[in-house]
Amino acid sequence: MSDLSVFFAQNTASESTVKFAVSERFMDKEGNPVSWELRSMTESENEECRKSATRKVKGKNGVYTSETNTDEYLAKLVVSSIHFPDLKNAELQKSYGVIGAETLLRKMLRPGEYAALVQQVQDINGFNQSINDLADEVKN
Repeated sequence: MSDLSVFFAQNTASESTVKFAVSERFMDKEGNPVSWELRSMTESENEECRKSATRKVKGKNGVYTSETNTDEYLAKLVVSSIHFPDLKNAELQKSYGVIGAETLLRKMLRPGEYAALVQQVQDINGFNQSINDLADEVKN
């Protein structure tokens, strides 16, 4: 039998962090692109993002079903993974004339930058493997 202690919280790797230059439009005083700091999250944090983007929708015969707004979910996932810059900073939001971290993020970035950031956040949180890749790993 294997050693169960490898699964104890104190023996697991801590959250991972990655620096990622989202855009060359954000530069430091020397003219170098400023990297954003992204962190991995737990499944409970992911679930919180998913739940806050899910609504009950009345369907046929008055039956309610859950419907997740994918765009809203991804925005919440990305915001939750960003450690720097602080998108909840009121002064930063005010500079863009918006309220709310998700709204700020969409205002700050161009579509391609946003898509690259979403991809990076998905990678750091383990969404980078397809179901087929995972199935192959399990087989081996």
